[in-house]
Amino acid sequence: MSRPTISEVSALLADLADFRTRGAGSNAELMNRKADLLERIAAAQPDDVEAAEVAAAARARADELTADG
Repeated sequence: MSRPTISEVSALLADLADFRTRGAGSNAELMNRKADLLERIAAAQPDDVEAAEVAAAARARADELTADG
């Protein structure tokens, strides 16, 4: 699992901004992308407990939104 690139993070941030201002996109899809990026960051820093906790929380929320439809 590779660390996310600046381009990937920038694209997510831009899409999150579009969602917040215009309602564009799917909240579940955006949370899933966010969780993926955070999991990749945590995997690249295995000694960082806080990064792992944040990634796990994001994944739980993404899974919750996906289950809701």
